[in-house]
Amino acid sequence: MRDIIITLTIIFVIFIHSNSQTYGKNGMVVSDNTISSQTGIDILKKGGNAIDASIATAFSLAVTFPQAGNLGGGGFLVYLDSRGKSTTIDFREKAPLASNSVMFLDSNGKLIKGSNHKGLKSVGVPGTVAGLYLAHKKYGVLPWKELVQPSIDLAEKGIIFSWNLEQHAKKFNSGDYPKFLQDYFKNSKENIIKQGELWIQKELAETLKFIRDYGKDGFYSGPVADEIESFMKENGGLITKEDLKKYKAIEREPIKGKYKDYDIISMPPPSSGGVAIIEMLNMIEKANLDSIKFNSSEYIHLITEIMRRAFADRAEHLGDPDFNLNMPINKLISKEFAKMRYANIDLHKASVSDSSKFGQLYDGDNTTHLSIIDKDGNAVSLTYTIEQSYGSGLGSKKLGFLFNNEMGDFNPKPGYTNNGWLIGTKANIIEPEKRMLSSMSPTIISKKGKPYLIIGSPGGRTIINTVFQTILCVLEYNMPIKKAIEVLKIHHQWMPNKLIYESDLISIDSLKKLEKMGHIVSATKQLGRLMGILCPLEEDIYIGASDSSSPDGGAIGY
Repeated sequence: MRDIIITLTIIFVIFIHSNSQTYGKNGMVVSDNTISSQTGIDILKKGGNAIDASIATAFSLAVTFPQAGNLGGGGFLVYLDSRGKSTTIDFREKAPLASNSVMFLDSNGKLIKGSNHKGLKSVGVPGTVAGLYLAHKKYGVLPWKELVQPSIDLAEKGIIFSWNLEQHAKKFNSGDYPKFLQDYFKNSKENIIKQGELWIQKELAETLKFIRDYGKDGFYSGPVADEIESFMKENGGLITKEDLKKYKAIEREPIKGKYKDYDIISMPPPSSGGVAIIEMLNMIEKANLDSIKFNSSEYIHLITEIMRRAFADRAEHLGDPDFNLNMPINKLISKEFAKMRYANIDLHKASVSDSSKFGQLYDGDNTTHLSIIDKDGNAVSLTYTIEQSYGSGLGSKKLGFLFNNEMGDFNPKPGYTNNGWLIGTKANIIEPEKRMLSSMSPTIISKKGKPYLIIGSPGGRTIINTVFQTILCVLEYNMPIKKAIEVLKIHHQWMPNKLIYESDLISIDSLKKLEKMGHIVSATKQLGRLMGILCPLEEDIYIGASDSSSPDGGAIGY
């Protein structure tokens, strides 16, 4: 009876937090899991700042949200402090030292299907622990151990297994998945854990204890690093202790732009999100939106053409800045370039996507995002990932976490671009220690130096466009944050030449008009899974909302 009550209580809390806006005066945490959001709130209540809360929430998600929350992946953090100073932390994964530009090709130079997304050779050197540790070292206030301990408690004492996790467990047990993933959700009796039961992760707890006690060295050296290297050697992986020792997270200057009276603060390369979002906002400024009905076929056409151009530029030019020293970033985010780009948009006809000139890479779709603000107005937008859902599906039983499959985000065949998914531009070709290009787009919008909108999303290649459209809905159409997250989203990434739309949110008449304009339309159920906080300057309140497509997600304020 007690278990039933606990389960019903959790379901009720999740429903309340995931299906409405949430308000707070002293702080707000929005993530893909209500338990993890509460972890962040608890840190804020102890006197921690937004950086502290983001670290604790991220470690907690490694326990509660294993399909994307992680120790074995990487990501990006954007930080705006209460004085209006901004910075970013880049903890994107790297290619191992033993990698090379043709490692996924056969003897005839053809891509071995699926090879860059499956198996241990698809695993990039993880960056999450190093990134969170650097953020704490530079900007945290509470002791490191206090930020990691909550995740250890969750792993050791167990969390109530959700309906969503049970569905994943059943799928893995019935399909052709790696053995590690098949066993991941089983108890000591080798039975699949059921909804409402406790899920205890002892091995993950032990790994987290090393991180708690030794900081980043608890992951990148010592017993954890020894086991990672041993597991890789025994199973055909590339990562060594030298790879782990050499990995460093990097603090980088944000990408900045302006949209009317708002300042855009986002992630620079190796994320492509900041550059593309600012380029698209610059282009939309040239449009007369007052003459176009929101989400009409004319509006969708315009947004599609803007997306097409930004994604083509992304694929042609962007990559790891430490390997590409002459990327034309200032040009791409300039108002003058946007004016030129916008000038050749035909408002009545779709453009041609030409694969002989420039392109777009493939990204996985299971990332997770968290948005946080504290009582002093310090704001964090953090997106991290293990690439596809549950990453590579591989991991050491002794460590209890999943490895990413991020090597698939590199361009796998140098010099070859086609009309589908393959891109061969030099900027994102595999090189040892190079960071693969990403679509993750953690972003903070400020006004008069104060946070106004903290936003981000998972969704792989769709992240950039879902974040862009949500920003536009808030800034241009003054939508409440919940509505801006939930309204129709579309996606076009230049190649392949498809306009993807959310099937339940668009009319048949609009689709017919778009097809007459020359668009190739394709339906999907959901684009993105946004987590946002709105901070109205005229009100002493924070308003948080999580996407209703996140079954266990939620916004919590206090």
